[in-house]
Amino acid sequence: MSIAFDPSDVRFDDGTGLVPAIVQDAGDGTVLMLGYMSRESLEHTLACGRVTFFSRSRDRLWEKGETSGNTLEVANVSMDCDGDALLVLAVPAGPTCHTGARSCFRSRPDLVEDRIRLGRVLARLDAVIEARDRERPEASYTTRLLEEGTLRVAQKVAEEGSETALAAVGERDRLAAESADLLYHLLVLWRSAELEPAAVARELEQREAQPSPE
Repeated sequence: MSIAFDPSDVRFDDGTGLVPAIVQDAGDGTVLMLGYMSRESLEHTLACGRVTFFSRSRDRLWEKGETSGNTLEVANVSMDCDGDALLVLAVPAGPTCHTGARSCFRSRPDLVEDRIRLGRVLARLDAVIEARDRERPEASYTTRLLEEGTLRVAQKVAEEGSETALAAVGERDRLAAESADLLYHLLVLWRSAELEPAAVARELEQREAQPSPE
């Protein structure tokens, strides 16, 4: 656990003696919940390494998961520029919300999971394409594409890209299917051109690290 501030600088509300604390999943940044900490609960959090709030309804310290077992192990605590709000990065042991949901927020609780799911599907698809390239089974569309060469695969990517764009502006019900076709053919193109997905990931990471233009 690490902290990036002096706990004595936290500005607790004069009336309630509390400060809001937002909890995020240390793994992927998902916002899990909002609670309130007193000076004592913050000290307890930092001392034991588990998120501890002050329960306004029970008027006492409340260690998250003390009855359910769904604790929040602290990875990092930071303070905002005004000192009147805390951000806690934590590792959840089970769902955070009392309803059994991962997060207490409902706007798009599945958004991160959807992105992770897409990444996993693409990884499995790339593994299948790699196997087809290695084994070259007959009657396989992937085999035929690879044997026709990079130029032909590139043409297919261009075709699928156009169809995806047209679906976006004309037939939205086709967009998911056309996008799936485009991603498949793009993965085949990478394989045919001997480009590893890791190289694309590195390029995106480098761009992400660059400062945004004014």
